[in-house]
Amino acid sequence: MFYTENHTNPGFPSTIPQKGPFSMPEYKKIGYLTTDFKMFHLKDEGIRSFHYHYHDFHKILILLSGDVSYCVEGRSYDLQKNDIVFISAGEVHKPVIHSNAAYERIILYVSPDFLEHYKDEDTDLALCFKRAGREQSHVLRLRSFTGSRLGAIAKDLDASLRDQDYANKLHHRLLFLEFLIQLNRAALHNNVEYIETSAANEKIINVLDYLNSHLTEQISIDDLSARFYLSRSYLMHTFKEQTGYSIGNYLSTKRLLLARDLVLTGKPITEVCYECGFQNYSTFSRAYKKSFGESPRELRQSTSVS
Repeated sequence: MFYTENHTNPGFPSTIPQKGPFSMPEYKKIGYLTTDFKMFHLKDEGIRSFHYHYHDFHKILILLSGDVSYCVEGRSYDLQKNDIVFISAGEVHKPVIHSNAAYERIILYVSPDFLEHYKDEDTDLALCFKRAGREQSHVLRLRSFTGSRLGAIAKDLDASLRDQDYANKLHHRLLFLEFLIQLNRAALHNNVEYIETSAANEKIINVLDYLNSHLTEQISIDDLSARFYLSRSYLMHTFKEQTGYSIGNYLSTKRLLLARDLVLTGKPITEVCYECGFQNYSTFSRAYKKSFGESPRELRQSTSVS
């Protein structure tokens, strides 16, 4: 029996009119996580198309079979069996299926708060995501996954999905923690490889890096065009082709995710709005609620401690 994930909502935005060069996204992210983590074992037969999308939680994918490339933030990776893909919260991504070979994978959704809960001076279970960022690669390849401790734990974790024995939920949680520990140990050791992209438009990669480093600043298409010596039309067309998003929707998505993190720190919501690059509070609040299903104030109230 395979657990299935709903892929019927492509996650593409319509827009809310807004003054200025960018429009606000009006769409739902793909997948929802109301627990610390969630695991799926998925299998698709034949060629099918996936749309670019994002999550507001981290995602780990282990490829079990298939002729697949994975596109993340403008970078494309040709996957091999047992490759591990790291996708941090907010990163736009999609798989590309190249043949009728069965596309089988294990997917894990992980709450950033769950990882933060286990962080101390000696432990950071989010290290594997951070290391992937430093290596500028989203894909970890072990030289011997099948014979490794990580491979054994991944197999046990997968089997625990079907476990109906006593304390099965607790057992599943313990195995998941063990998997994260072994995954981070693997990321720290030299018997792994962070694979290079198989195809990428370097200019768009540079644009993406710039946008993520300057999220809170006012940025226009003309500014980007001049900075990277690209025509407006080429920049807008190629960015959408490489990421599935317009530049405006991409920026707005990232800013909303940043805003949510800042709201959770207790910072005044009006201050969060303008600090994240929004120029109008009502537009910010409306877009935030459409993206996350609650207003910033509702989030603040639901997480406040009396």
